[in-house]
Amino acid sequence: MPFELGRPLGVPNDKEFQKKVLFSLLNLLERADGPYIIDDFPEDAPESDGDADVLSCPVSFEDDNKTDDPDPLKTRFLREIQAMYPWYEIALRKRGRTTVGGSGIEISSLGEFLYSFVKGDIPENPRNDVDISVTLKLAAEDVKSYYVEGVTSQPGQEGLSSRALKEWFWNHTTAGNVLLALVASCSKSENETLRMTASYFIAPMDVLMNKNKAVKK
Repeated sequence: MPFELGRPLGVPNDKEFQKKVLFSLLNLLERADGPYIIDDFPEDAPESDGDADVLSCPVSFEDDNKTDDPDPLKTRFLREIQAMYPWYEIALRKRGRTTVGGSGIEISSLGEFLYSFVKGDIPENPRNDVDISVTLKLAAEDVKSYYVEGVTSQPGQEGLSSRALKEWFWNHTTAGNVLLALVASCSKSENETLRMTASYFIAPMDVLMNKNKAVKK
């Protein structure tokens, strides 16, 4: 049972299911075929009541189709990140914590950093302790967490399942489109670590497979 976008234990407040996941994790430590083990959890996370709702990006722009914009995807992406910030601030106040920040890049700079890879450029690494491919992965995780924390701060959306959030992010946000464009661009890079990172660590495999099928059609 894979979990994406910050819900590794399933939906909130489901204590019994969360215990199952934690005990399954602890049991891996007793396995003799370690120390590094990857195993699928045998159950799917229960759906929450919020799954019945169809999520859409909580921000929209009336002038997205301006013909004089040399790069409308980038413009939409940067504006979407900025417009999501009030929701993220609400989430931060409610929860008193965040999972955003692993990359060390300020939220206001995340869009420019990620979009550089879409254009085939390799920006300066803001961290000197890890390879640029690691910073890229962490930046992608930051932007996903930023969106998910923001959207789940909205009234009535707190209990959304990982499945609903995954569908929303990859199919209804510009950020999802940008990360998929980033994967396509980096898969052609001469930098082997960037190619590997783009192929396996930016987007879920089923999302990439569905996109490839849609392109072939």
